[in-house]
Amino acid sequence: MSRIDLRTTTLANEHVSHVHGYHQLILPTCGSTELSLEGREQRVTAERGCLIPGNCHHDYLGDGNNRTFVLDVPVVFGLPDVDVARLFERPRFFAVPPDLQRLADSLMRQLDQFPTLGNDIAALLLRALYLHLEASSETCAPTRSTGVSGRLDLRLLDDWIDRHLASDIRVDDLASLCALSPGHFHASFRQATGMTPQAYVRRRRLSHAQALIRHSELPLGQIGALVGFRDQGSFSRAYRRVHGVAPSQERTGF
Repeated sequence: MSRIDLRTTTLANEHVSHVHGYHQLILPTCGSTELSLEGREQRVTAERGCLIPGNCHHDYLGDGNNRTFVLDVPVVFGLPDVDVARLFERPRFFAVPPDLQRLADSLMRQLDQFPTLGNDIAALLLRALYLHLEASSETCAPTRSTGVSGRLDLRLLDDWIDRHLASDIRVDDLASLCALSPGHFHASFRQATGMTPQAYVRRRRLSHAQALIRHSELPLGQIGALVGFRDQGSFSRAYRRVHGVAPSQERTGF
């Protein structure tokens, strides 16, 4: 295979044992499946997904009532911002946080409604998962810098923000990642970036929105929701302030 292939399915209540030459992501949005990877067995649910590297033998038994994303990924495949080889370097189960659960549930509804968006939805899902797993393996620790911004890890903060774009993001949450008080974090962040944390998060939301508008066919209202705006009007106003054009103009190329 030469491209990613995303589908939604119900894994049946029958035992299947096989191996294939491509990587695979298994992520239910409801129901469960008993899955065994190289002798390690766990239940895959909306709270726990599974990554299966190519040529890794696995067994599964669905409950017959699940709704599951199955994403097939070529062993040699390039995707911006995703190290596919690192993501599938070993077979593993992973915890799915609530924000990623909500994203998966929303994307499944979009895929059911707009099947032609499969490639865009697959890429978005894979990026979100990669950022989550990369960030969850790191901690925000003080650096050797002696300035007031020395305890900020902007790359880690960016990863955390990107994984929570659809949710409310509070300064307190960002500060706790860096073990700083909200006041100290706010001052350090402003010195390091030249803007407030709130303005930084808003620009990051709108930067992701711009990429989705330009490179996907997702409806504008859905894009606004995915990056944290509660209604189309507030999304359009914020987008115009930052990018100088309305989302609809961005999509049509003015």
